[in-house]
Amino acid sequence: MFSKKHDKIETLIGVSSEIKGTIELKGTLRIDGRFEGNVKADWVVLGEKGHLKGDILSSGVIVGGFIEGNINAGEYVEIMSKGRVMGDVFTQRLAILEGGLFEGRSKMQKMSPEGEISVAFKNEIE
Repeated sequence: MFSKKHDKIETLIGVSSEIKGTIELKGTLRIDGRFEGNVKADWVVLGEKGHLKGDILSSGVIVGGFIEGNINAGEYVEIMSKGRVMGDVFTQRLAILEGGLFEGRSKMQKMSPEGEISVAFKNEIE
């Protein structure tokens, strides 16, 4: 699921938390509560009870809950069986497990030699 660099969760938004704002961090963010705003992190994991309304810029995203917004992931996006994504997905690899819901557009893309992904989209959410 994670790369060796990001195999543990550094930041957690708990199931009873409701937060609005912008998050930018190194490492892995897990959201089990409600978050409204844009997220920039190495990895993002949305638990089954998690709800994110905003855009994500990361290396990888695992969706177990509900995302209303666009995802730009340099490596990987996985929508689990109870996961729902309403928005566009830009990534190298996309997996949707049976029961997962994806409503939007997807664009499979390679990372640039500098390691940057979709510069136009990145500028939109920053």
